[in-house]
Amino acid sequence: MNKLLRMVKKYVGNFGCIKSFLSFAPSKKCMEQRERILAKANELYFRYGIRSVTMDEIAGQCGISKKTIYQFFEDKDALVTAVMDTVINKTECECIMDQQKSDNAIHEVFLALDMVQEMFSTMNPTILFDVQKHHPKAFQRLALHKSDFFFSVIKKNIERGKQEGIYREDINSEILAKLRLETAFLPFNQDLFPKGRYHVAMLEQEITEHFVYGMATLKGQKFIQKYKQERTKTLTT
Repeated sequence: MNKLLRMVKKYVGNFGCIKSFLSFAPSKKCMEQRERILAKANELYFRYGIRSVTMDEIAGQCGISKKTIYQFFEDKDALVTAVMDTVINKTECECIMDQQKSDNAIHEVFLALDMVQEMFSTMNPTILFDVQKHHPKAFQRLALHKSDFFFSVIKKNIERGKQEGIYREDINSEILAKLRLETAFLPFNQDLFPKGRYHVAMLEQEITEHFVYGMATLKGQKFIQKYKQERTKTLTT
């Protein structure tokens, strides 16, 4: 038996001991530090754009040294990718929640619009350009999120609306989902909508309402008016 234990220790090392193995797991304090860095980077990137925010500024805002950031993130590219992953995960969770708590397909669209406008209200429109040009790994993840998850959510919404009789039956769900996917990101096109002249959240509302009106039946248009009035009432109170 003792010989067998010595052999196990030889090949397994400290991982054969639960107590020793747990010493490799990140502590709660480390996890909290990492989350604090991520939250601050997210805030600064969305407010000022990614390119204009340095690692020194993030460290200063967190009250830590830049060396501490590098203990969690290899470089700025790794930090940007982690921030985008956080945004993606949060967005996916909120989209699923909107699907579950919405009364119908149009209600789901307006719930999603509330989420998007809250996100865009303080977002610098240059952020997507910064990611695409300077952080290809993060941009690849966003592109996959867009073409996979977002496309699926939009297509399911269109199919749902057709079944509920509030979207026209003659529309092609796949084509309209792809069209909606592209128009959703138009507010970030600086050639079409220069920063300072247009607000991203306002643009998203106009584009979304125009799109859903184009799909809606007469029954669906009544729902659109209902949810628009409710949003207006909420915003003015």
